Amino acid sequence: MERKPRTIGGITDLSRSRAQAPRAADLIYRELHRDIVSMKLKPNSKISEKDLLEHFGVSRTPLREAVLRLADEGLVNVFPQAGTFVAPIPVRLLQESILIRKALETVIAETAARRGLKADIEAIDTNLAEMEARLRSGDLGAFHQIDNEFHRLIGRISGLGTVMAAIGHVRAQIDRYRLLTLPQAGRLTRVLVEHRAVRDAIAAGDAAAAGAAMALHIGQMLDEVEVLQNLDWDFFYDDRDTERQT
Repeated sequence: MERKPRTIGGITDLSRSRAQAPRAADLIYRELHRDIVSMKLKPNSKISEKDLLEHFGVSRTPLREAVLRLADEGLVNVFPQAGTFVAPIPVRLLQESILIRKALETVIAETAARRGLKADIEAIDTNLAEMEARLRSGDLGAFHQIDNEFHRLIGRISGLGTVMAAIGHVRAQIDRYRLLTLPQAGRLTRVLVEHRAVRDAIAAGDAAAAGAAMALHIGQMLDEVEVLQNLDWDFFYDDRDTERQT
C-alpha cells in the first residue's frame, strides 16, 4: 500500500506543540536572560510564572525549560512552593569570572595590537567619541552598551573569535555588577580613560602595553569586589567561605 505524503495539515496538535516547545524555550530564555543581566529584573525579585505564560502564550513546559537553564547559570533560584526569584550575585563566582575575563582579554588586547589597521583605530575612535557623548549626557544604559561594544570591537580586531565566545560564558554576573557600579561618582570618566589607554597602545602596535592596559581595566574590579563598598548587599550573596565550611 502506497503511503501518502504527510502534509502540514496532517500534523497533530501534540506534534506541533512538541516541535515548537524548544523554540519557545529559547525565546523565553533569551528575554529573561537579557532582563536579568540588564538589571531590569533585579536580584531577589520574584518571577511570575502566570505573567510569563500570558506574555509568551505558551504552555508550562517551555517556560520551565527556560527557567532551568537560567538556574543552571546561577541567574535564578527556584524554591518549591515559594516560586522563582532572580538570584543575587554570588561574590566568589563574580571574582572568578573577572579573573577569567582579565586573562582572556589581556591576550585579546595584545593580539589586537599586533593586527590592528588604520581602519580599526578609526572604529575605536568612533566608539570612544560615542562613549564620551554618553558620559556627558549621563545615559548609563547607553554608556554600558557602548562599553560592551568597545570590548567586542577589540575582539574582532584580534580575530580570536573562540576566545571571545569563552568570555561570553562568564559575562552575565560581571555585567550585573558593572551596571550596579556605573552610577558611582567618577566611574564613567575612569572607564573612558582606561579605554583610551588600550586604544593608544593598540594604535602604537605595542602588544605589551595593550595587554597591561586591558589587565588594569578589567582587574580593578577584583579589588572593588573584595570590599563591595557603597553597594546594596541585598543584591549579593557572599559565597566565598562556602567551600571551607563544607
